[in-house]
Amino acid sequence: MIIDEGIVFRHAEEKDAGTLVALYDSAARWMKSTGIDQWKVGDKDKAHFRERMRDGEVWLAADEDRRLVGAYELWWSDEEAWGVQPPVAGYVHRLMVERATAPAGTGRRLLEHAERRIARTGRERARLDCVSTNPRLLAYYQGAGYRVVGELPNKVGKDGRVYGVILLEKRLDRLSVV
Repeated sequence: MIIDEGIVFRHAEEKDAGTLVALYDSAARWMKSTGIDQWKVGDKDKAHFRERMRDGEVWLAADEDRRLVGAYELWWSDEEAWGVQPPVAGYVHRLMVERATAPAGTGRRLLEHAERRIARTGRERARLDCVSTNPRLLAYYQGAGYRVVGELPNKVGKDGRVYGVILLEKRLDRLSVV
């Protein structure tokens, strides 16, 4: 467990899979309500999050009263989007904020936590991708210091849907992520 300025971070456990599904579905509903065509309710189930826990890391964030405020996945490779890469980066996925309880700036705090976690492993870059049809999210990540390094115009989802993603990367300064 890590406490960071009032947000408590901890590794998700198998028992948290249902909570993660609910958080994902809540974020998907919010996206739909704001006109963002990205996540779909029901796309991620408990098995998805349990697999991510086994293959990478899943982090939960709560406030000091233990109310869930967000979560994210951290992968150590992402061949589907980035191809085979040397082990110089961590890959942030499914950055989720619980809009009912999260204070302003929680998304950025989740990203910063992921960046520190990546840097502590000795890796020098944080990578992520976002759907190319979501300019607001692209601008958000760029505002957090990520730069566009490529595009994958025809990524194929597990459901067979083809979509484009923008690849983003941030070089991590190990001195600032102690």
